[in-house]
Amino acid sequence: MNSDNSDSLAESSSEVLIDPLLERQVQRLIEVQTYLRWVFDIFLWLTVGTASIWALRSDIELWIAAFTWAAVRITLAYNRLPMMGLGICVAMTLATLVWQSSIILWGVNQREKRSLVDQVKKIKEKGKSHPLWRWVCEEKIS
Repeated sequence: MNSDNSDSLAESSSEVLIDPLLERQVQRLIEVQTYLRWVFDIFLWLTVGTASIWALRSDIELWIAAFTWAAVRITLAYNRLPMMGLGICVAMTLATLVWQSSIILWGVNQREKRSLVDQVKKIKEKGKSHPLWRWVCEEKIS
């Protein structure tokens, strides 16, 4: 690696660490992404989840009366589409929980942080025409 590349890397990494405005904007982008993930999960549960539960209402009634693993296995075998719908809803919710928990516990790793900085720069370049500009880049005067 030559000295020009190392200088540009040092400048880009110091830019990420020094610029408080960029740091706030990256934090806002993380908050917006978290909010949008939860909105998507709620939308998924209200559409696919509700339809899946409605299709399984007789099987759920059977499970409430006498729960057995055989009943669950039969429901899986004969109602694949509703069970896949519930599986997608549960999987997306768990993925959002794990993603948000990892950010809370360990923070954002450097590779993801660089990606977020690039996203913020693209939002800034596009300006007010970008749908996320208002939530990420607009400074509110208090």
